[in-house]
Amino acid sequence: MDTQPALSFWQKNKLVIKSFFIAFLVLALLIPTFIIMYLVNERKERKQEVTKEISNKWSAAQTITGPFLMIPYTETENSSTVTATKKMLYLLPEELHINGTIEPEIRYRSIYKVPVFTAKPITLTGRFVKNRFTAAGVNPLLVRWGEARLCIGISDLKGIKQQSIKWNGQVMNMEPGLPENSIVQQGISVPLPLDTAFIENENNFSVQLTLLGSEKLYCTPLGSSTSMHLSSSWVNPAFDGKYLPDTEKLTKNGFEADWSVSQFNRDFPKIFTVAGNNLSAVKESAFGVILLSPFDAYAQTMRSLKYAILIIALTFFAYFFTEIFQRRPVHPLQYILIGMALVIFYTLLLSVSEYISFPAAYLVAASATVLLLSWYTQSIFKNWKTVLIFSTLLSVLYLFIYVLIQMQDNALLFGSIGLFVLLAAAMYLSRKIDWYGIDSKNNNS
Repeated sequence: MDTQPALSFWQKNKLVIKSFFIAFLVLALLIPTFIIMYLVNERKERKQEVTKEISNKWSAAQTITGPFLMIPYTETENSSTVTATKKMLYLLPEELHINGTIEPEIRYRSIYKVPVFTAKPITLTGRFVKNRFTAAGVNPLLVRWGEARLCIGISDLKGIKQQSIKWNGQVMNMEPGLPENSIVQQGISVPLPLDTAFIENENNFSVQLTLLGSEKLYCTPLGSSTSMHLSSSWVNPAFDGKYLPDTEKLTKNGFEADWSVSQFNRDFPKIFTVAGNNLSAVKESAFGVILLSPFDAYAQTMRSLKYAILIIALTFFAYFFTEIFQRRPVHPLQYILIGMALVIFYTLLLSVSEYISFPAAYLVAASATVLLLSWYTQSIFKNWKTVLIFSTLLSVLYLFIYVLIQMQDNALLFGSIGLFVLLAAAMYLSRKIDWYGIDSKNNNS
């Protein structure tokens, strides 16, 4: 009578031990994925440095503030000795209409592409109406009309290429600099021939600017009634700031957007004497458009890295079940090599996406990884049917991850549904496996 030799601890628990090894390997492979995340951030910072360098030479993001009037006045203080102090009165327009066309272009530096723009022309039209200076606590008799200036704030003066202004139909020459920087830090201004008649009359203005900038173009709603229309051939705009457009039109040929802002929508008056909190209120009221870069694949690469554990775990899961069904063991070293191939996919994706579009880079990296692992799978299992099933599964998995990283609001929903389906498939495949007897069958065979 033959007696079977007693099984060793390893033989009895081989699958359990290997499953723990695979789980440990999945967690261990997160270390190189974190290193790749650091590499993505490093490359992204390098691109930001290049963008800043080009912006400094071209022109930075632009914010237009104005036009507005700065009118000095004299304030007397009653004390033992009467002293006169020169102060500034800030007067904002009753109406302000802004119309501009943004012409984008691409600047190259090394492998990086940076979008810049020329806004031409930016037209600012509107009017100042009669105002009660007494509402601001100023005696009109103390106003120094001869020192009044019409001011326009420009965040980066380097971007001004052309400018012209008409005040009540009269062409005037603007000068760099502002009387003071309480409202805006820098800009251009022009002295105005005002007198006491200004209080009773309406005064019209028209300003045209040709302005260079990078990434952003903002304006501030200084008019009691402010309207703005912007158009461009750029197809990736992001409308930003305190106010969103009332209407927007996005097409494959560009965008058009219209804003309308009332004085009741902002937190500063139309006439005041002390800047104080009005400085921050004016800055915070800016709105406009950001030209999003279609070449920045770093964010999408980072999002794909967040799903690395899912791809690694499911690939190992497929190998583990194939090993069980075909009764052909896969060596731990082979699992390590497979895991390394899955991790290198992300470095390949990162490097290729710096030269071509992200969808094309993802296709190249995923195809290379699927072909490599399919060839390796055939060398392990010697079965083309298994190779076909595995390559199809891995391709569907990469496609699923690509769809997820393209989503915004629905990524969590579809990701959860996908994981639920995969878990259901795993439970279905494993429902008839004799987990307690499979090791002894393998040892007897």
